[in-house]
Amino acid sequence: MNASTGRTKTQPSVARKFAFDVLLRVETAGGYSDELLHEQLKQNISQADAALATELTLGTLRRQRTLDWVIARLLSSAGQKTPRSSLPIARLDAEVLIALRLGVYQLRFLERVPARAAVSESVELVKRARKKSAATLVNAVLRRAAEEAARGGAIEATVPADLSAAERLGILHSHPTWLVERWLAAYSAEQSVALLEADNRAPRIAAAVLDRARRDEVVRSLEKTGLEVRPGRLLRDAVSLGGGSPSHTEAFARGEIVLLDEASQAVALLLGVQPGDSVLDLCAAPGGKTALLAAAAGPGGTVVACDLHSRRLRTLEALMKRIGVSNVRGVVLDGTQPLPFTQQFRRILVDAPCSGTGTLTRHPEIRWRLKPGDFAELHAKQIRLLRNALPLLAPGGRLVYSTCSMEAEENEQVVKAALGESAGFRMSSAGPAIAPLFAQGVSVESITGADGALRTSPATTQTDGFYAAVIERA
Repeated sequence: MNASTGRTKTQPSVARKFAFDVLLRVETAGGYSDELLHEQLKQNISQADAALATELTLGTLRRQRTLDWVIARLLSSAGQKTPRSSLPIARLDAEVLIALRLGVYQLRFLERVPARAAVSESVELVKRARKKSAATLVNAVLRRAAEEAARGGAIEATVPADLSAAERLGILHSHPTWLVERWLAAYSAEQSVALLEADNRAPRIAAAVLDRARRDEVVRSLEKTGLEVRPGRLLRDAVSLGGGSPSHTEAFARGEIVLLDEASQAVALLLGVQPGDSVLDLCAAPGGKTALLAAAAGPGGTVVACDLHSRRLRTLEALMKRIGVSNVRGVVLDGTQPLPFTQQFRRILVDAPCSGTGTLTRHPEIRWRLKPGDFAELHAKQIRLLRNALPLLAPGGRLVYSTCSMEAEENEQVVKAALGESAGFRMSSAGPAIAPLFAQGVSVESITGADGALRTSPATTQTDGFYAAVIERA
């Protein structure tokens, strides 16, 4: 109770405090939103609070550039005018900027949040962060934003018409201008806009049922917990989940399901692992694909799971323990250096580290950290990974090279360069291997191109954007 006014002091909700803390660490410490959210949400909070915290965090990151445009304009209208190239938000403390972004996101993109709560709780978040002197500014800016939203003022109308198409699309769809320019050069304008829009939607939660023979039983178990369980959109045996947290179910605890996007599942399934196979997973952590490979190889098979970092391998090993598989052997190594194996493998997965431009809805902070110059370094690293893996493929074996990138430098150009240096290997079509596993209505032609590679997209398949090339040894 405030003694001077007799009013009860507003306190930020649990969800808003969690979102603020995660966003601040992403902004100032280079953290990753999914890992930080997972850490925060381990605390004993309601599913409703967890869902709102997730929406506020990821939604604010996805819409960050648009939010900053709104904030900068409202600050300028308060007399803090600067040239277009030097937005006033650069002068704000991180805590103040995060509170403003959270407030504007709720006012502009969430229909069920009362404007009063969005404004007052954002002000309290600034005070909680020991930036009390900025509370008046935050209150004023957010009140202007609330009034503008109430009048139905469109953000689009505030963006100058003389901007380039890429700049304008970047502001309205919250992507860096340079990335929009790349996509406009690679795709049609309509395809580019569809991809930009898809990146700003919450991703579908998908799961793989590890024992296909028990799929129906596992689905019934999930439904009993109150989850909405739907068939996969891409894969016949995948499930799409909603209406709750799958990680709090018995099916998850018993290791019957692995939470994994359908495009990731498709990449693992492309290998066509059979019982008893020897499998090399060269860039394995965090282990979702490894789980599918291990389940397919069975007790008589072996999966050698490699990663550069021992910490990430420990995460993978914890997953293997949860699902109850013992045929995975972790190895810490740098796959860009000569590999220490003398044996050959019937199946090899090179799921290469990449820019992640196919996962911007799931990992939205990537779009603000990636730089145009990063692709050349990634391209060189990916060629080394694939080139090192090829000699380890047994005759008649199959290797899948994949990335969660939409960029040609990381995909077909890597495969072309590596195969050009290695005799006795050829790229084959992914269609025959994956077609029998597609959901009803999904055609091979819609997923594979003329070169036979598998390509998915947030815009067309409503999955992560993946590229996967099947390579065989004669």
